[in-house]
Amino acid sequence: MARRRITEVFPFLLPLRQWQKKLFFYTKMKFDGNKYAQEKSKDLLPYKVYELDSLMVNRNSGFDIKYQLNKVHNIKLAASNIDSLVIRPNETFSFWKLIRHADKYEPYKDGLDLVNGKIEGSYGGGLCQLSNDLFWMFLHTPLTIVERHSHTVQNIPPATEDLLVGVDATISEGWKDLKVKNETKYTFQIVITFDGEYMHGSILSNEKPKFNYEIFNRDIKYYRENQKIIQESSVCCNRVDNMTQENREILLYKNRCAIGYKLPENTRVLEKGE
Repeated sequence: MARRRITEVFPFLLPLRQWQKKLFFYTKMKFDGNKYAQEKSKDLLPYKVYELDSLMVNRNSGFDIKYQLNKVHNIKLAASNIDSLVIRPNETFSFWKLIRHADKYEPYKDGLDLVNGKIEGSYGGGLCQLSNDLFWMFLHTPLTIVERHSHTVQNIPPATEDLLVGVDATISEGWKDLKVKNETKYTFQIVITFDGEYMHGSILSNEKPKFNYEIFNRDIKYYRENQKIIQESSVCCNRVDNMTQENREILLYKNRCAIGYKLPENTRVLEKGE
């Protein structure tokens, strides 16, 4: 039997534990030697490195639609602290350092979050979609991923069938952050806007991009383990030199998570060991 956390035995201690973790979390960042990007600029950099359009409301979630609408509210609040951010050489982007006080003047609403292995409504829920989209954009740049965490369980099916798997980046204040470092000699900028249905994100640069990045999956498989369905996948990149058209395939990382929703009927699920 798994050992229970002290906050599960004594739930009234949870706010104190959260306060403690956040204190250590931000204190560590203050003294870790990194220079964190904080400057914004209304003057946009001239070259587009990558852009995406992200559907905001997932009508396939299986939960009350109000949580999807609340998520949109939460993402817009958080994104306002990131939009127009400039990441100069040797600077580090930290998701939490930027959005730490995004709800100072206007509170978040209850959105869907993974809490103790279950999906439920919680304050500020749904921000993982923003961190997922940022991570996806970062994968298409020469920025170096220095901290990224995958979801241990995927409980909500993807909004569209063409999405890759294993390219998420979960965040939890005090525990898990999304960080990238600019180890190049170029400057980058994040731009985020919204319309009625989509979030539009862009990474800009002060120089023409040297490479084009195509992210794709290899070796996606599902198998049963301890009465759970596990998804494993390789996340790879084709990096193409924009001048020579030289192509290099790179294995970025391997991803593993449990699947908590019903897979399509034609999905092959292996028994462990096959």
